[in-house]
Amino acid sequence: MAGSHRTETRSGRNWTKLSFATLLLAAIASVAFNQRAASQQDSTAAPKPADTEVAPRGQREVKNIAYGDWRKLCFKPGGAKMLCRTSITGTFATGQQAIRLDIIEREGDGTRRLQLFAPVGMYLPAGVKLTVDQRTPFQATYNWCLANACIAARVVDPKLVREMDLGRTLRLDFVDSNLLSLTTSLPLAQFASTRKGAPAQTFEQEIDE
Repeated sequence: MAGSHRTETRSGRNWTKLSFATLLLAAIASVAFNQRAASQQDSTAAPKPADTEVAPRGQREVKNIAYGDWRKLCFKPGGAKMLCRTSITGTFATGQQAIRLDIIEREGDGTRRLQLFAPVGMYLPAGVKLTVDQRTPFQATYNWCLANACIAARVVDPKLVREMDLGRTLRLDFVDSNLLSLTTSLPLAQFASTRKGAPAQTFEQEIDE
């Protein structure tokens, strides 16, 4: 497969250093399919959604985010099932990442998860609302936070993926800490062909006994 990377381990030899991209993809894949990670209670865990909704004080569209192309990466650790991640990233004019959306799929069982990296400063109990064109919105709750982003993740309803395959735009609705509703729209024109096509890169880790 084009763009494939391989790391081999032999008895009596030190591990070859994996590329940073391989380690990053492995970590993301592990987090996305590890249910316990989302339920851990620690100081960085995002709060659970409130029982009652808080009405935003206003709404504005975020227009200073530039989105790149959709990109598919796959990771195959040893004999485990392959994980593929179809992603799009939006950046501010400074080059800093603003948003990243992943659809992660596991080979063979049809398991799909959505993973959204949102900027810090959001009102976490409100979660994120995702709407393809003018269809019924889907809700994703924040599961945990890092130093520079909070992550909303959920098992993907097959209906959402079908709508994304056929849709034109995916609108994201956030609520910030000032209780202002923020919206931004991702292009979907290349999503289906990228997700169903060959990966840009496949990272493999093989162990020789």
